[in-house]
Amino acid sequence: MRDSGPALYRALFDDAALFPPGNAPMGEAIPAHRAHRASRRAPYVGPFLVADARLAELRTVLSRDQAHGEPLALVVTVPGGADGLAAAVDAVRSDPALSLAGVEVAAAPGEAADTAAAVVKAMAGDGGEPGADGYVEVARGEKATADIEALVGTGAHAKFRTGGVRAEAHPSETELAALLAAAIGAGVSFKCTAGLHHAVRHTTAEGFEQHGFLNVLLATHILLSGGTAADAAEVLADRDGRALAARVAGLTSEQVERVRSSFRSFGTCSIVEPLDDLVVLGALNP
Repeated sequence: MRDSGPALYRALFDDAALFPPGNAPMGEAIPAHRAHRASRRAPYVGPFLVADARLAELRTVLSRDQAHGEPLALVVTVPGGADGLAAAVDAVRSDPALSLAGVEVAAAPGEAADTAAAVVKAMAGDGGEPGADGYVEVARGEKATADIEALVGTGAHAKFRTGGVRAEAHPSETELAALLAAAIGAGVSFKCTAGLHHAVRHTTAEGFEQHGFLNVLLATHILLSGGTAADAAEVLADRDGRALAARVAGLTSEQVERVRSSFRSFGTCSIVEPLDDLVVLGALNP
């Protein structure tokens, strides 16, 4: 049975409107997120992302909103490492206007296991929230594979940085394929952040070589089906959007489930742009 349509993209797009290059003001990003969640885009929209340093600002903005409705599902990023984790989690859990959907904590090279332990401990406090996830951002470099393997059995997922505001922040196809292969080989699910603004591999006006999320979805499938890191790198380099969309459309419902069990979501500063890409490629109905 072929069923790779909406299910493949369900809750794939975490709302990172506050982060570069979008840098939306807090007072605009929150109502825009609520609008997405109330629109036809809702099935594809994940939680709202905020850095721990901006939690106080977010709570202030929400306190002024007398008609905010249900709690805002929130994922907190903690780029400074595990030392800032407990305070961030406490700040969210103490506010009835917020619901903790997850945390993402950066780990220095070689410290993934200790960071994962801190993440799991913090998320388990007071019983934890059903469905809340903990991610450890794996540092790029020679220790990345060992750090991914260190997450096995911890209950934490991996997070890979796939771009940024500098050219060197974007891993090559070979580097990203190696990270994906290590995660899938170890049975560690993952998310991505930064640089996946569009469906297909492309070069930006600034000259950045950016990965496409369709490429990453298909590379994940290739690896789950027994392909090599070299096979995945070839898929990551493919710039033929129609061909990629056709290949993805051929996935069965079981294959879609396996792909999304591994590649859980990615943060994007625009919810509209990636969905528009899918519409243009014929992968989603407008």
